[in-house]
Amino acid sequence: MKLQVALDVATLGDALSLAYQTKDYVDVLELGTPLIKAEGLSAITAIKAAHPDKLVFADMKTADAGELEADLAFSAGADLVTVMGAADDDTVRGAVAAGKKHGKDVVADMITIVEGRVDRIREVSKMGVSFVEIHAGLDEQAKPGYTIETLLEDGRQAGVPFSIAGGVTAETIAAVQDAEATVAVAGGAIRSAKDPAAAAKALKSQIR
Repeated sequence: MKLQVALDVATLGDALSLAYQTKDYVDVLELGTPLIKAEGLSAITAIKAAHPDKLVFADMKTADAGELEADLAFSAGADLVTVMGAADDDTVRGAVAAGKKHGKDVVADMITIVEGRVDRIREVSKMGVSFVEIHAGLDEQAKPGYTIETLLEDGRQAGVPFSIAGGVTAETIAAVQDAEATVAVAGGAIRSAKDPAAAAKALKSQIR
């Protein structure tokens, strides 16, 4: 299982700093959607240039014009790009077409989908995405009763390659691996730590 750090910051400087601090312990560097909106596609190029040995994940959250937006992100240096799992099927297929053109991977982000998520995961998987990200956003995580176990159970039921984003911590990462996730995505557990490098190292050490 790979470890992905979500660079959920608003400036390229902060993103480069966080990436540098965690580079020895993570496999994937994710540019969060706010960062891409604030800094533009050049942020993807800058992160890839600074860390050519890492997979760079552009969280575009594309909801329309899938092929165009994915092509832009791949051309900027992304290795993986997200398309919304809730988007029109042709949007997903368009993003996948761009991925094939560049020889890169498209990930279907399942954020906002709660009801019927397992069925939709299976549907988009058949459209050619490399894997799905079973993702609970910050607003969903803030709701009473939220638990990462809901995401893990959907992954187990779906039976296709998946990542988990939303509550991955030192206390939950073992369960994420036990559910056979392809990637564990850690955001606040690393970004908000007093020592992000130590936090990333602690998470990585638990991956068998």
